[in-house]
Amino acid sequence: MSRIKILNIEVDNVNMKETLQSIDRMIRKGKPSYVVTPNINHVVALESDSLFREIYDKADLILTDGKPLIWYSRLVKRPIKAKISGSDLFPLLCKMAAKRGYKMYFLGAAEGVAAKAAENLEKKYPGLNVCGTYSPKFGFENDLEESQKVNEQIKEAAPDILIVGLGAPKQEKFIYRNLEELNVPVSLGLGASLDFEAGNISRAPRWMANAGLEWLYRIIQDPKRLFKRYFFDGLKFIPIMIKYRKVK
Repeated sequence: MSRIKILNIEVDNVNMKETLQSIDRMIRKGKPSYVVTPNINHVVALESDSLFREIYDKADLILTDGKPLIWYSRLVKRPIKAKISGSDLFPLLCKMAAKRGYKMYFLGAAEGVAAKAAENLEKKYPGLNVCGTYSPKFGFENDLEESQKVNEQIKEAAPDILIVGLGAPKQEKFIYRNLEELNVPVSLGLGASLDFEAGNISRAPRWMANAGLEWLYRIIQDPKRLFKRYFFDGLKFIPIMIKYRKVK
């Protein structure tokens, strides 16, 4: 498995099959590991967030979750094999976990969403063992008692795969700060994937995803919250492309 330098990150040049094989190996190895899924928003945040930068530098698997990054890789003649979005990867992970007997834990989203996602996925993939779910209150990471409660629940459940849906970069920072304590073989921050699987938010049509227009679909669904994020990060991405255009 090779890594490609693109913009301010390195990514693992893998397709979906290779991604699942890599995660399976990490689970069997048993060492606490984590996966990050860069998109434009991540690339922009990495320019100014030193902790986020450290998290990326130490990630065990870096997947490209964004069509613009795929297009850019082709432009600079360092093509990435495939876009591996968290929302595409999540159900396939559940399918693999059901087949191999791996336990999963879902953390994040609004109250009841993680539990509903678990219910739906266990129906979809017979044998899937979601050993725990929890939707912590907003700002829990700054509440020592609540943080300890979250960690104790995860440790008691002892999952093989931890799915964290707190939004970036909060989810990646939670995983990184608690990696050794939680001792989960593979942790992934998958954003809105819990909402998608719970049926709380609908996914973009496949044609929009293939055209790199998922961001537009998300804005239409929640313009008040997402317009500034996508619009301003899109503008900030332009000088970053120029800055790293000739970086090999």
